Order: sequence, then C-alpha cells, then structure tokens
Amino acid sequence: MSRALRPAVLATLTVLVLLVLSPFALVGLNAVKSPDEYATEGPLSLPNGLYLKGIADFWVRVDFGEKLVNSLVIAGSVAVLAVVVSVLNAYALGIGRVRGRSVFLVFFLLANLLPQEALVYPLYYLSKQVGLYNTQLAVVIIFTAIQSAFGTYLLSSVFATFPREMLEAAAMDGAGKLRTLWKVVVPISWPSLSVLFTFFFIWTWNEFFLPLVFLISNDKQTVPVALGVLQGDRLMDATTTSASALLGILPAVLFFLIFQRTLSRGIMSGAIK
Repeated sequence: MSRALRPAVLATLTVLVLLVLSPFALVGLNAVKSPDEYATEGPLSLPNGLYLKGIADFWVRVDFGEKLVNSLVIAGSVAVLAVVVSVLNAYALGIGRVRGRSVFLVFFLLANLLPQEALVYPLYYLSKQVGLYNTQLAVVIIFTAIQSAFGTYLLSSVFATFPREMLEAAAMDGAGKLRTLWKVVVPISWPSLSVLFTFFFIWTWNEFFLPLVFLISNDKQTVPVALGVLQGDRLMDATTTSASALLGILPAVLFFLIFQRTLSRGIMSGAIK
C-alpha cells in the first residue's frame, strides 16, 4: 500500500469503527441517565452522573440473573455439542469419503438455509409428542442440529484438504479412526474449531424466535426473550429500556472480547492454509 493511500484508508476505518460503536455508546450513555435528565437534555447529552436505578430496576423486574444463567447454559451447551457433532460429521464426509458425500453436503447446506419459520410448527408438534416442550433441552437439541449443519458443511471442506501423509502415518502407528480423529485431526484443526465455537455461542445467545415459541415459562426464558416480552408487555421509560439493551448485549460482547485472540488466530490460520 502506498503512503498516499494510507491516510485515506485509516480515515475510512476510523469512520467505520465510529459508525459501529456509536449505537453501543448511545445505549451506554442513556442507561446511566435519570428519566428527568433524558427528558430535559435529550438522548445525545452526556450524563451529569451515574444513575444506576434503571439498571437495578430492570434487573429485579425480569430476574435478570436467572435469565443470564439460562442463556449461558443454552448457548454454552449448543456451542460445545454443535462443534462435536460437526467434527464427527465432517470427519466422515471430509476424510472418510463416504459414498454420496456431495448429496450429504447439499443436504446440510439446505438445512442451514431453511428459515426458522418453516421449522417451527413441525418442531413444536414433535416436542409436544415427546414431552420436551417448554424445556431448555428442546432448545439445545434444536439449535445443536441447526448450528452443526453449518459446521459440518464448513469443516468438511477443511478436512478434505487434510494432509493424507499424517493420516497414513497415524494408521501405520496402529491408531484407529477414532484415535486419529482426537489425537491428530482435532489438535491440528483447533483454530477452526475455536472459530466455530465462538460463532455458535454468539448466534445461539442472540436467538429470539424459537426460544420465544418453546420457552413459555418465565423461569426458563433466555435474555433476548425476556427483553422482548417485557418491552412488549409493560411500559418502560427510555433509560430503563437502554439499561435493558445494555445488559442484553454486554455478556455477548464480553464473550467476544475474551475469545477475540482465539478468533483472530483461527481466521488467520485458515487464511494461511
């Protein structure tokens, strides 16, 4: 890149970062304002002090600690299980070279492209029949299947380029297929798996529609469902609404920041390969 273009590129990146961060900054500012301060000075003014009553009121009103635990359990379980299922499927399709590999890959791709609105009724009926409706286990199973469809499609192409020499060397050392998978394939593919784990967790955390349908009990609901139900059922002032938005996105942002280095390494590793 020439020196003449660098200032323009840096200016463009700065503008993009500001555009992305400005909604979060606005939510954070209004979450610590009092209703009177918001009404008199508007949403763009800086707060005169930290008004935390809106955050405290929202936390108590929706029992946010309980909803936070529910979301962590569901998103964490789905992320782990979906990665495991994706690895097993992709190992069979990408390395095992099962018959009809292309057909299976097209099936997983189409399953991932189906809208949730098309899946909700058959899944609702099936969960009713097996007694899993209004349970977190039903949501975990559904999203594990949805996320692993994408993971299988992605990892199959990664495993298809896996060095055959390493697989042959493991076979000569007496390693079976399962041992080869966990001792050779998984460690080398760990950067890609970490990227999938991060995306699966954030995607599941942000899901609203299916948890809204399958989790009707208040004590089983996730954070996005609690936010949507509360804002649609009760009137809240602007500062409390901002507090709810801040508490809703903060855990996902913190999770992303914690795994940011792992995510960057995984993406760079894939680019290098």
